[in-house]
Amino acid sequence: MEASQHKTSNEQKANLCLLEPLLEKNSDLRGSAIAVLQEAQKIYGYLPMEVLERISTATNEPLAKLYGVATFYTQFRLKPIGKHLIMLCQGTACHVMGADRVQQAIEDELRIEDGETTEDGIFTLMTVACLGCCSLAPAMMIDGETYAKLTSDSVRSILRNLRKETRDRC
Repeated sequence: MEASQHKTSNEQKANLCLLEPLLEKNSDLRGSAIAVLQEAQKIYGYLPMEVLERISTATNEPLAKLYGVATFYTQFRLKPIGKHLIMLCQGTACHVMGADRVQQAIEDELRIEDGETTEDGIFTLMTVACLGCCSLAPAMMIDGETYAKLTSDSVRSILRNLRKETRDRC
């Protein structure tokens, strides 16, 4: 598969020079593919195909194996995310307390579904199995900040305020 098949109109070519120090430290991937991919994702915010190709070349690890690891584990992203990552808990407590209604409100407000990014690039929605905030259910995290005891109305207000703050900064 060619890297160009994975690009969206918002993506730019990755600066592979940023990857070189990581590759120098990890020229042998035996047992460390996940750690190297995690570090690469920290650098770029996601794993562009050209980064996977460069890691493959530098380590003699088959591209198919790296791609398989990157697509198997949900921690890895092959597409860029929005400026704000919404992680909505769908664990048992959150589910029982109305996470489905909260998710519907987010999807309606932002016009995206789970795993998608808004057209303006501000938000990406990801549902997660558990945030570990069961007593705060239903809960979500945006950029590491926890929002608790959510309702459809409160989540819409949070998203509108965050969108306004983000646009005002630009």
